[in-house]
Amino acid sequence: MAKLLGIDTGGTYTDAVLYDEDAGVTASAKALTTKHDLVLGVAEAMEKVLAEKPASEPISLVSLSTTLATNAIVEGQGAPVCLLLVGYGRDALQRAGLGAALGSDPVIFVEGGHTATGEEQAPLDLAAVRAAVETHAAKVSAFAVAGYFGVRNPRHEIAVRDLLRELSGLPVTCAHELTSNLDAPRRALTAVLNARLIPQLQQLVLAVRGLLAAKGIAAPLMVVKGDGSLISDEVALNCPVETILSGPAASVVGACHLTGEAEVVVSDMGGTTTDIAVLTGGRPLLDREGAKVGGWRTMVEAVAVHTVGLGGDSQVRLAEARWPAGPGLVVGPRRQVPLSLLATQHPWVLESLAEQLDSDMPGDWDGRFALRLRRLDGAALTPSEQRLWDRLDAGPQPLAELLPSGALARPLGRLVDRGLVIYAGFTPSDAAHILELQSGWSRDAALAGARLLAREGLARGRLPDLDAAGLAGLTFERVVIATGVALVEALRGQEGGYPLEPGAGPGRQIVEAALAAADAQAGGLLKAGFTLARPLAAIGAPVEAYYPTVAARLNTRLVLPRHAGVCNAVGAVAGGVAQRVKLLVTQPEEGRYRLHLPEGVKDFPALDRAQAEAESLAKRLASEQAERAGAGAVEVSLDVEETSADLDSGKTLFVELAVTATAFGRPRIAAA
Repeated sequence: MAKLLGIDTGGTYTDAVLYDEDAGVTASAKALTTKHDLVLGVAEAMEKVLAEKPASEPISLVSLSTTLATNAIVEGQGAPVCLLLVGYGRDALQRAGLGAALGSDPVIFVEGGHTATGEEQAPLDLAAVRAAVETHAAKVSAFAVAGYFGVRNPRHEIAVRDLLRELSGLPVTCAHELTSNLDAPRRALTAVLNARLIPQLQQLVLAVRGLLAAKGIAAPLMVVKGDGSLISDEVALNCPVETILSGPAASVVGACHLTGEAEVVVSDMGGTTTDIAVLTGGRPLLDREGAKVGGWRTMVEAVAVHTVGLGGDSQVRLAEARWPAGPGLVVGPRRQVPLSLLATQHPWVLESLAEQLDSDMPGDWDGRFALRLRRLDGAALTPSEQRLWDRLDAGPQPLAELLPSGALARPLGRLVDRGLVIYAGFTPSDAAHILELQSGWSRDAALAGARLLAREGLARGRLPDLDAAGLAGLTFERVVIATGVALVEALRGQEGGYPLEPGAGPGRQIVEAALAAADAQAGGLLKAGFTLARPLAAIGAPVEAYYPTVAARLNTRLVLPRHAGVCNAVGAVAGGVAQRVKLLVTQPEEGRYRLHLPEGVKDFPALDRAQAEAESLAKRLASEQAERAGAGAVEVSLDVEETSADLDSGKTLFVELAVTATAFGRPRIAAA
């Protein structure tokens, strides 16, 4: 049978599996993800797993899942973009979190746009588009375009896109190309995220392409979408936002294969995030409202995943409240490099930590470092940012030396926000090394980092007097409680419950108290607990350390499948190609039915003629898209939904007719 190669590039590890369609997983491997040069980590994982394959057995398909898009959104990172809003009012920035998502990135309001029936509401101002290119093209990596009612008539979006590409040569994302659903601000938000993610996904795909060419592997390359289906690498490069929740989706698909559980809660804990999903009848539940990641509700159809910034490499920091009113420590949401890993890669770090411990003058930045995360790739820097960037050319730097006066803290923070630089400091992975739940990196560096954080916490009144093991134990407890809270929130959301209030509200306090260790609840007047009504399948590298305790606190059965640490890579090769096309028929006036098409609108004198055209075209477009996305033999299903309203006069008013075609097929594989 065909041999398939699955690769998952996460925030911390890159995993690879060799998969036989008859025998399942025949080999697996892990390597550290090298964001400064993704080729290195991918190459190491591929080398390890391909060494297990007989030379006579060719690879027929390569499939890739990644958490890069998800992590970039959760951590507020991404390339700078310019958004052009065509026909929107300025109040659009206050909706769907669009203004907050843009941050300091520029937005240009352009006259134009359409009405709900697809009529032009104002002439398109192409002069404003030209001015936007002259002002911003040199400062951004991509453009995003969203036209008012662009899904009802995309002509203005298309005209702006074509002019932007002609004048700037930069990638351009149109909102109508990503979704056919209404909700103008969320369409614009989705377009912004897509444009922002293009450089990151491009780097990964090009890296994998180069490695496959060097290995003489001529198999098709696929990428996992957020709904667990697959698309070709070319399609993924144009629509990287589709890979939001790619890693979590692959993990859910992989969990289906590895656990054999049809009714189960799946929790995937990686280095940066924990992603929680539910399997019902052996299928993952989909979020039809659009994937929600890092607080942003996109319009990308994806597996219903609750994603939180909690992983083995999450930042561990002091809580704001004084001890014992506060929890002492807070874990996440931002990722940083564990000190134990940093010292393994750069042994001098251990000496630096020892000097900080021996100092009679403890500093504000003790136990923290900064290092480059990826290449600059032409990004414009301010003079202060450039000075910091140049300092980091020699490798990681202690923050105490990099920020002697604190004046450069903000420029450094901007480099971190853009994903160019990353902090290093104490993490749950360090705590796990101290508690001997994990090994492989420098335990001495983890111990030093714990002592420094404990010293700072005591001095600030945030912690009691703790030794390194005590601080590691408190970190472990905070990870367990945070994981339990995330599971409770995810399952409440699935059942339509209100989310827990942020911060330290009473609802969250009750949940945290119920998840606390037995000794923490001892002596209290109230004791609470939770019971998870389904088994808990835990996958990901850190889960063996934390999830036996999490499952016990939730009074449920824990499932730790074989190959749990590379489950995402298994899911990458287990899915199929699925493409959906939705066309809408409306009635702008009596006796005229309007079919809204990807390139404009077309009117018909009768509903049956408009419906027939919509069904024929939707099936053809879905089939073509599936073939472009890499499907082999394609099957198409059709769903027609008519919306009408009963009037007081006894008549029925036609509102709209939606025709959805779904094309599905297994990916094409290379001939043996």
